[in-house]
This record gives sequence, C-alpha cells and structure tokens, in this order.
Amino acid sequence: MPHPLRIGLAGLGNVGAGVVRLLADNADLVARRADRPVVVTAVSARDRNRNRNLDLAPYAWVDDATELAGRDDVDVVVELIGGSDGPALTLARRSIDAGKALVTANKAMLAHHGLDLAARAEARGTALRYEAAVAGGIPIIKALGEGMAANRIDRVYGLLNGTCNYILTRMESERLAFATVLAEAQAAGFAEADPSFDIDGIDTAHKLAILAALAFGSRIDFGSVATQGIRAIELADLDQAAALGFRIKLVGLAENLDGTLFQRVHPALVPLDHPLAAASGALNAVAAEGDFVGRLFFQGRGAGEGPTASAVVADLVDIARGVTTHPFGMPVAALTALPTADPASRRGRYYLRLTVADRPGVLAELTAALRDHGVSIESLVQRGQSASGDAMVVMITHVSAEVAVLASLAQMQGSDAVTGAPVMMHILDF
Repeated sequence: MPHPLRIGLAGLGNVGAGVVRLLADNADLVARRADRPVVVTAVSARDRNRNRNLDLAPYAWVDDATELAGRDDVDVVVELIGGSDGPALTLARRSIDAGKALVTANKAMLAHHGLDLAARAEARGTALRYEAAVAGGIPIIKALGEGMAANRIDRVYGLLNGTCNYILTRMESERLAFATVLAEAQAAGFAEADPSFDIDGIDTAHKLAILAALAFGSRIDFGSVATQGIRAIELADLDQAAALGFRIKLVGLAENLDGTLFQRVHPALVPLDHPLAAASGALNAVAAEGDFVGRLFFQGRGAGEGPTASAVVADLVDIARGVTTHPFGMPVAALTALPTADPASRRGRYYLRLTVADRPGVLAELTAALRDHGVSIESLVQRGQSASGDAMVVMITHVSAEVAVLASLAQMQGSDAVTGAPVMMHILDF
C-alpha cells in the first residue's frame, strides 16, 4: 500500500472537527482519489476537554500547536487556528521552513503575510494551499489559478461574506431593521459577538486581496482595499432599490485598470436579473471575467463545517497526488506590484439617499449641487414627511465621474437643509 499522507491538524473548532469527520467518513473515497490514504496523526487545540463529539483517541495530542511543525509523523500541517499573526503565523512559518506542506483556511494571515509564506514555500519546495480561505466550498482558488490560467483576467467580484448576505436577505424579505437581524444572528451564533469584521467589510477585504493577487498576477495589497460595510443600510434603501429593479448586496470588486489595481468592498445596487442578485441567505457567489473564457460564475455555501472542510480536504488530495502549483499562480518574483487605482477616478451610476428638511426649495438646492459638478439625474424620488419633519430624497445618477458625485455630496452636506449623513452606493452595471 502507498505510504499514507499524514496530517497534523491545528484547531478543532467546527471546521477542524469537520475535517476529521470527512476524512473518517470518506476515507476509502479520498484514498482512491488521492492514490494513497490521507490520515490524521496528530491534533492540537486550546481546550483538550471540550466535547466535540469526536473520538480523538487515535490521534496524538499536542498542547502547543507549533510543535506539529517538528513532528516526524506529520507530512502536512493544517492550520485552522485563525488570526493574522500569533500562533497561526508562527505555526505556518515553522511548518513551511521544516519542509512540510501547509494547508490553511486563514484569509487574514494570507492577506497580511501571504507573499512571505509563498516565498518560503517556494524556497523549501513545499506546498502552500488555501482553497478554504475564500468562499468556503466554492473552488474559486483552483478556478482562478488553474482553470483560468490561460486567460488575462480583468475583473473578479462577488459576495464573499455570508453573514452580510444573510443580514441583507432577512432585512429585505422579512422587513426587519439591521439591528434586529444582527442581534438575532448573534444570539443564534451565526454572527460573532463583535461582528465588526463581517459587517464592516474587513473579512470581505481580506478575501478580495487574495483573489486579486491570484487573478491579476499581482502582489497582495490589502492596505489599498477601499472598504465600506453595511451598517448604514436601512429598510428604506432596500425598498427603494427594489422599486427601481435592484437588490442591495455587499460586493467585493477587484479590477486591473490599465495596469493599476482597483479594489473595493462596498454595498452596491445589483440588478435583479444579475446572477449575484439571486444569491440569498448565507450563500457566497463569485464572478471572474477572462479575455477568452468570458464571465464564469460560482455560487455555493461560503462558510460552515461541511463546505470549508471539503475545501481543506480537496487541497490535501492534491498534495497527496503530488500536484504542485505556485500559491499565487506564478513565482513570487514574477508577481507585479501594481500601483493603486484612484477610486474617485471611476465612472458609473450611483444611488444617493439624503435626509432633508421638508420645505420649499430643498430639491432645487440638491439638484443644483449635482448640476454644479456636471452630474445628471436619471431618477428622483421624495418620500413623505417623517415624525421629525424630515423627508427622504433618493436619486439615481446617470453615468458620472465618482469624484464629481463626491464633490456634489460634499456641497449638499454644507447645506442646513440636509439633516443626516448622505448615503452613496454604487450600481453594478456589468
């Protein structure tokens, strides 16, 4: 029988436990597809006594996860600890430096230290795999790095955070306020006690930076991702979007614009006939556009024990087969440091929502601010007076320079008629 691939697993949360279960339940299938058994030999977690509904007796227990890197009975280390630094990064570096392959689901660590880890893996001739780090069970890493390898990829975008998609879906379908849905999601354990990583777009930004590097052959540049979350979205925005033929989604978008790198995480109005609009609940969805293949679209469960464990084990099967690929599609030395594109230089259509005093002349003042900066209006809706005496004005612009729209909003905010912070959202027109 071929020598088994021996796994040291760090982290026994939902995903880690899922990996153990998957390798046990599908042991024969995995062995046949990998042409050798794939077995766990050692595990590590913070709490040895936690009830995980797993029999851990067959595996060596290691209190210090970083010791997995030095074990003779471990060929591949699976890092499922999380966090951009700390024990996860120490384990990753030690494992690679020891010549062991590394499989990780840690998007934060890759967004901050992916190039360093990739360079170390290249130097040691070992594998660094991370399918599970982006979009859970959707094989987007393999699709970009291998399936679309012959294409120039100009754009990759999608819904990369299930928590945000879940919140926006429930707000729309059940007529619930943002705070209500978030509190229920936290109570159910679907959202973290501190949800800022998700709802402020940081998690999406980590994933987007990884996808951009892989898609464009560029160096990871997490720091240049312009990031805006979903806290400011109200039911009124969802209603107006629906009335205009759109659905609001948190979209991560990366483009190679004439040799510059554009990366943005932002709430956007997505046309109802666009495939992204149909991805509801906690689903993730990703689109990539290649010059020869056109647009490819992927949708599926982006998180959870089963999908993420599936992606981890898919990487293990490739390693067992001896499949070797550069972590970011090409050698680190060949990755280009693309200059950052100026987000304000983009052109598109925009959704604007303002809360204003309900008095004569206000609409003329708002439209004058747009006129002064060369922005024309496609549609305008004013909703009735609220209990506070204010009104809501919603405008959709024609295609305009973003810098002009921002200047118009700044001028509006200088007016005493504008009583709340304006909300601007992009319209997805591709």
